[in-house]
Amino acid sequence: MRKITFAAAAMACATMVHAEGWDMPTPYGDSTFHTQNIMQFADDVRAATDGGLDITIHSAGSLIPHAEIKNAVRSRQVPLGEFFLSRLSNEDLAYGLDSQPFVATSYDDARALWEAQEPVVTELLAEQGLMPLFSVPWPAQGLYTNGEIATVEDLNGLRFRAYNAALEEFATLAGAAPVQVEASDIPQAFTTGQVAAMITSPSTGVNSTAWDFVSHYSPINAWVPKNIVVVNKRVFDRLDADVQAAVLAAADTAETRGWEMSAAEADAKTAELAANGITVYEPSPALVEGLQGIGAKMLENWNANASDAAKAALADYSSK
Repeated sequence: MRKITFAAAAMACATMVHAEGWDMPTPYGDSTFHTQNIMQFADDVRAATDGGLDITIHSAGSLIPHAEIKNAVRSRQVPLGEFFLSRLSNEDLAYGLDSQPFVATSYDDARALWEAQEPVVTELLAEQGLMPLFSVPWPAQGLYTNGEIATVEDLNGLRFRAYNAALEEFATLAGAAPVQVEASDIPQAFTTGQVAAMITSPSTGVNSTAWDFVSHYSPINAWVPKNIVVVNKRVFDRLDADVQAAVLAAADTAETRGWEMSAAEADAKTAELAANGITVYEPSPALVEGLQGIGAKMLENWNANASDAAKAALADYSSK
């Protein structure tokens, strides 16, 4: 019995020696479907490796602020993290293709765009020692305001919440004043008058209890932006081959599951906005025309400044 006990203890110690813990920062709260999907990803990795790789999720920017997550992974402060992909547009416009208005407005279009965009994004990230694990879209972006917006001119002068360079440009072209506000700060920004309007998903609208500070929502389906989860390649390469395979398999599952969760969210969260008193209305033809005009101007500007690789990705998508 003593030999069996010693053997079992030795095996337990070996397991403890080989077990590895990773901290993973994410920008959004626990109620956000992206975070819930990532928590399931961590559970899947833990189960597939028998606890050999234990990923601890630090949500809502609690470990590292959103704007710093990519560089934290690059510098190996943390092994992996999640961020909003088009935040990197200032590095290369290929990152922001999914935030160009009216380029891809449905899940089918968003999937085709990601198929064209992914190889370019993967190569760009590889230059910084990063490797994408999976990417999941938000529901298509809608317009939140106090009162119905009939034309683009109705946005003139409004302080407009922005979350990336594309939305800053969009707001400016609409005659509004862009203000950078993270998702977690939306309620305070509206309450204090920092902003008076925003374009974001129905998911973010519900998570920020938008009915407390706006009265109207229009599903303009302007674009379908994505979050991405990346890992430091050097850290990943140090994992045993079977653990690497487990991480990649869990990532594939998380991407599939995340797209399904996003699609389910689109209708459910729009209904929840209405149930809490927000007036949900279809955009007028005049508003759609004006918004599409802004989108066309932004795409013209994008083409004038995009890298050859970014233009190739757009051309690949357009040919599908």
